[in-house]
Amino acid sequence: MKNFDYSTYLSPFTWRYGSKEMREIWSETYKRKLWRKIWVELAKAQHKYGLLTRSDLDDLIKNKDKINIEKSFEFEKEINHDLMAEIKTYASLAKIGGGKIHLGATSMDIEDNADTIRFKESLSLIEEKLKKLLEEFGKKINIYKDLVCMAYTHLQPAEPTTLGYRFALYAQDILLDMKLLEFVKINLKGKGIKGAVGTSASFVRLLDEKKTEEMEKTVMENLKIESIEIASQVAPRKIEYFIASFLSGVAQSLHKFAFDVRIMQSPGFSEWQEQFSQKQVGSSAMPFKRNPIISEKVCSLARVIFNLSNISKDNASNMLLERTLDDSANRRIYLPEIFLAADEILITASTILEGLLINKDQIKKNLDKYGPFATTEIVLMKAVKNGADRQEMHEHLRLLSMKAWEELQENGKNRLIEFMKKDNLINKFIKKEEMTGLLNPNKHIGLAPKRCVTLLKKIENEISN
Repeated sequence: MKNFDYSTYLSPFTWRYGSKEMREIWSETYKRKLWRKIWVELAKAQHKYGLLTRSDLDDLIKNKDKINIEKSFEFEKEINHDLMAEIKTYASLAKIGGGKIHLGATSMDIEDNADTIRFKESLSLIEEKLKKLLEEFGKKINIYKDLVCMAYTHLQPAEPTTLGYRFALYAQDILLDMKLLEFVKINLKGKGIKGAVGTSASFVRLLDEKKTEEMEKTVMENLKIESIEIASQVAPRKIEYFIASFLSGVAQSLHKFAFDVRIMQSPGFSEWQEQFSQKQVGSSAMPFKRNPIISEKVCSLARVIFNLSNISKDNASNMLLERTLDDSANRRIYLPEIFLAADEILITASTILEGLLINKDQIKKNLDKYGPFATTEIVLMKAVKNGADRQEMHEHLRLLSMKAWEELQENGKNRLIEFMKKDNLINKFIKKEEMTGLLNPNKHIGLAPKRCVTLLKKIENEISN
């Protein structure tokens, strides 16, 4: 392999983003090992039918892990075909069985099945990290299911909720992502061993119809992946569209969570905060800055995933007739990068969640400041129930609220509850002694805690599966 250093372009995914395990799956070395694994499994099946001798097979097995990428690149310069270059490299090592490598197969019998194995292994890593993140959300939901805080719509104070209930929103998104993952796993199938244009004509010539079907079944079982029933020269690119859609869905879920962290860390909210290490620098110019850079990284890489996922759609819809090669170059780029980016944002989101600082004092201040506005709905419901005109009372409460807003902006104090207690129209329908019990934002959270408990059970079930 070329000895890369920092004097030439390197992808940030080469070293900065993604786990070591994910990078290994998408490495050039591992790809070629998978190609050879498939050739060996094909040779084993063909040996059973007398197409290879025992010596041929033993020789291929003996040399299958002797990867020499530099030599393969030299062949590729001459013939301009990477898979054939790898066959030549393999055959140059396996002097006895090399002449039988790839018998009856076409390139995508090898490449697409190898990619399917990589998809399967990569999705397994993603699933593992999703479950870890779900577990962390579960902990937060359980801890904060009863902690009342302000909810915000349009980034403006709305009504109270609980912090656990807000965390439950993110967890529910991930549970939905997990459902889509199950669909993807069910439909994750390789091309199989079907030869040129997918008809298996070459194998039928070598064997017969029954043996051809048996051979494919044996190879795919040994590779531990399923075969799609109908394939052309390639496996259906729609399967990659399913995968990319799932990864895009995960990115959407984590983008929302990370964006909300950024909002809740901003002045005016100040309820949450990313961990900020003792020596961390927030800005080269402004020493005081504590920027939410970890959450911003999640949002940044999520955008990459959103846009990379569009390539899968283009490849699926532009795979003309039995095949075109205009997907080949972009698949070398987008498939590793979409998995590595998803891997990185899952790792990062877990880090954010584990270290998230919750400012309970600021949560209470914001609730005290804006919570009184939420009591207008309580008053509205009670007054109408006692005979008030709903529209008239709504307008009356709106005017009182606007007056309270003005004072809040001027002096920072919310006097709405005081206004409502002394209001003649409200007192006409609600007794003064009832008002104190009604006007408590902390009691206006409905079924939020109960629903947190219900979701926690679903999270536990998902993690245990």
